[in-house]
Amino acid sequence: MKLKFCGAAGTTTGSQHLLEINGKRILLDCGLYQGSRTHAYEVNRGFPYFDPATLDAVILSHAHIDHSGNLPNLTRSGFSGNIYATHATRDLCQIMLADSARIQEGDIDWLNKHRKKDGLPPVQPIYSEQDAERCLRQFVTIAYDRPMPVCDGVTVTFIDAGHILGSAQVLLDIHDQVDGQRKRFLFSGDVGRGGNEVLRDPVPVHDVDFLLMESTYGGREHEAPPGIGAHFATILREALKRGGRILIPSFAVERTQQVLYVLNDLFVDGSIPEIPVYVDSPLAVSATEIYRLHPDAFNEEVYQALFEKQNPFGFEKLTLVRSVNGSKALNDIEGPAIIISASGMCEAGRILHHLKNHIGDPKTTVLFVGYCAENTLGRRIRDGEKEVPILGGRYKVRAHIEIVDSFSGHADHSELLDYFQRTTGPKKRTWLVHGEPEAAATLRDALLALHDHPVEVAELGSEVVF
Repeated sequence: MKLKFCGAAGTTTGSQHLLEINGKRILLDCGLYQGSRTHAYEVNRGFPYFDPATLDAVILSHAHIDHSGNLPNLTRSGFSGNIYATHATRDLCQIMLADSARIQEGDIDWLNKHRKKDGLPPVQPIYSEQDAERCLRQFVTIAYDRPMPVCDGVTVTFIDAGHILGSAQVLLDIHDQVDGQRKRFLFSGDVGRGGNEVLRDPVPVHDVDFLLMESTYGGREHEAPPGIGAHFATILREALKRGGRILIPSFAVERTQQVLYVLNDLFVDGSIPEIPVYVDSPLAVSATEIYRLHPDAFNEEVYQALFEKQNPFGFEKLTLVRSVNGSKALNDIEGPAIIISASGMCEAGRILHHLKNHIGDPKTTVLFVGYCAENTLGRRIRDGEKEVPILGGRYKVRAHIEIVDSFSGHADHSELLDYFQRTTGPKKRTWLVHGEPEAAATLRDALLALHDHPVEVAELGSEVVF
């Protein structure tokens, strides 16, 4: 068997890993590389490490764009086989890949303006919304814990990863026809923290021979444990005393739904008074509707809530806003309200308009519930800058800024070590992907202290035989 690292090696984006087994070629994930517009375009438009037409199957761990986002380009470039995924992953991909195509169109418009200034010809988006729709026709969906043959001598089973709705560890049971041995290969995908407000905990996998594992938070611990409880309620109560709006920049998928569940809980138990809540993001609205369709992915508390009490994703004070006019109308609402809007890093989307209109108001609270990368608007606000650029203008920051970091969907360093130890079996070789070099190296050293067999940091473009 061979394993080639075609993406997310030395970085946390663009997940693509090629397995060759019994003469068949299986691609694990097909994500977009995310970086500067020009560089990302060059990286994503081709597949330098393999010919898409030669692939026999794709197995998708989850719907995040850095894992699924280049599938339309893959199918447009000649891949005609099956794309195996969980039911929820397929449903999320239906909205997220189309959204990705629309974002690319905007990025290409920006890029072409700069190319025109340099006397260069225009370029085209990597794929269109039509390409995104066509690739969905190749999906084959499988429930958790249901083995499915994918090619000669290879059976896949999706095991809950607890990261986002539908996220899975990819377990391959292999009959290697070269040496006649039976082997178990596990791709972790992205590992959840456990204790998620909505989703089930990651499920331990047993008797693993070879492990391909993420290392995103190697060497880093989250600032707070899972769950927000009293701290979140205290922030909201103080914000409500000021009488203004509470703006929550949030990722459309998973983070928004977590926040909604927690808010509903706080309303129900009386920790905070019931006030209007608006989700102002078409993608988040669609994702929330998909969440309602997949109770099988929820932890026991949420599962029971769906059948025994008020729907946490459709409570009385919740309004889902799709239209532009509906979004604009939020400027005219009176009294306190919570507005949840994408993007989580404040780099695009409707949150920019809400910040533009209200960040200068001392009664406003901006509540961050997720990571903001360096040089993003969200990071600048989080870091305390007194004046920030928004939509071409500069605005004084007079709003109260609050941060709750306990919502992360990624296991931190200690949680990754725990995941590794709960994954039983000889683990004869482990390869670390989806991590910056320092993070992956730190996690490798920690794993080697626990384990006698090789643990290696993957290098982009390299190939291993096992």
